[in-house]
Amino acid sequence: MIRTRFTELFGVKHPIMQGGMQNVGCAELVAAVANAGALGFITALTQPTPDNLLKEVERTRKMTDKPFGINLSILPAIKPIPYEDYAMAIVESGVKIVETAGQNPEKFLPAFKTAGIKVIHKCTSVRHGLKAEKIGCDVVSIDGFECAGHPGEDDVPGLVLIPAAADTIKIPIIASGGFADGRGLAAALALGAEGINMGTRFLVTKEAPVHDAMKKKIVESDERQTALILRTLRHTGRVYRNSIAEKVLEIEARPGNTQFEDLLALVSGERSKKVILEGNLEEGLWWAGMVMGLIHDIPTVKELVERIVSEAEEIIKTRLAALIDHKS
Repeated sequence: MIRTRFTELFGVKHPIMQGGMQNVGCAELVAAVANAGALGFITALTQPTPDNLLKEVERTRKMTDKPFGINLSILPAIKPIPYEDYAMAIVESGVKIVETAGQNPEKFLPAFKTAGIKVIHKCTSVRHGLKAEKIGCDVVSIDGFECAGHPGEDDVPGLVLIPAAADTIKIPIIASGGFADGRGLAAALALGAEGINMGTRFLVTKEAPVHDAMKKKIVESDERQTALILRTLRHTGRVYRNSIAEKVLEIEARPGNTQFEDLLALVSGERSKKVILEGNLEEGLWWAGMVMGLIHDIPTVKELVERIVSEAEEIIKTRLAALIDHKS
């Protein structure tokens, strides 16, 4: 068993986290992650209303008695989102762990802290991690450039970003972006992290509520088949490189200033939801990380978590230890 400040703080068996994923972080996946001894997160904004979020929490509690959390991503949206209402629903739910992402979560922290909620904030730079520490977050999840979703605008990969964060941030850090196996967990611990966060890898499990066509496509793909879109708007997102992503890139490459309205019909969340539910992989955009190149099967969550931990333990105890020449 690998014990870190992360496992001690959240009362979980393994230093592995399944962060928020829109339309994916639902009760079935979150409960499976929790039952496997890792830390799973319901994605708040997947639920159409705060009341629906409360119902999803109760559904999850019927499937597990282990710790789990709620993700609240604070991002620009086409339609206004009642973030304060979702935050109050989180407090009302009694869940004691929250992952925030996107914009500064400071205004929500007093209510979370009063309710005894521990906060993990996802960052893509050391400076933002230091800010999260300063305002009172308990853990920083540091996202390297390899990640799916929003990698920020600095383009610093995890091999540099994780130890740079560990050098300056005193609260525990979780390594995100590019993790799929025990090698990654062992490497993250060596770089100074207290555990790993996985999105794309948990997407390709039997319990993930996405169409099998998406899971199979990720298994068939390699690390080169992602695209960085919305760079012209400084809202970069890493997605699977399908025909819709290519059309977005084509528009962004045209002379002149790209406006969000130019891309709206292509980047619609409703189109992405159809991809996940119906399996038409050319219908819309879908998030995927470069870690696709390390994903070769579709295990259960339990199989995946146990495999990662056992691989990491073997690497730490046997392979790395054997490299040291104690006679010299």
